[in-house]
Amino acid sequence: MIRHHPDDALLLAHAGGSLPTGPALLVESHLETCVRCRQVVRGFEQVGGQLLESGDEQALGDDALAAVLSRLDQPIVVPPPPIVRPKPSLPEGTNWPRALRHCQISNWRPMGPGMRWSRVMVPYDPSANVLLLRIGAGKCLPQHTHTGTELTQVLHGSFDDGRAVFGPGDFDEADTDVLHQPVVQAQGECICLAAVDGRLVFDSWIARLASAVVGL
Repeated sequence: MIRHHPDDALLLAHAGGSLPTGPALLVESHLETCVRCRQVVRGFEQVGGQLLESGDEQALGDDALAAVLSRLDQPIVVPPPPIVRPKPSLPEGTNWPRALRHCQISNWRPMGPGMRWSRVMVPYDPSANVLLLRIGAGKCLPQHTHTGTELTQVLHGSFDDGRAVFGPGDFDEADTDVLHQPVVQAQGECICLAAVDGRLVFDSWIARLASAVVGL
């Protein structure tokens, strides 16, 4: 059962198409498994459509038709499709979000004892800071806060960061007001998709060195 969801502000921004690439991927991944949030987004989209229909009509400029016709005469350049390499392994029964189908995902890389990470490369926005964390049972990330926003979508397993327990399908948003230490539950490893705006600020200098390599 999904207990933690994006707030309405995030869902509204997603419905309006105004979220940056990383957060949009996280929210879209959550929507794939959450009926509740899909209904909220659908409601926002319906309201947006009604507002567009009720708006005043705007007259087109005298040269609008000529501008469209001139574009039709231009050659269409179709870029080659990106080469999507096989994605790294996941535990049996866990599927990759469809939102990541066009993304390149690196192999799992060691980050510390019992901890691995993987970079998610978005072809249409290379600057998006999206990654995966795979943390073993009973392991934890060092205590940290944030200079910006950290969005997390749980794909497998669960963790407890002192505020709540987050399980499969749950969504978390942490910002500069949150100081936490996610601890993976003893039942098994936890895999999370994360989008980071800004940096994570760790108490430990060793963790700070590791985070610089990962991009956290």
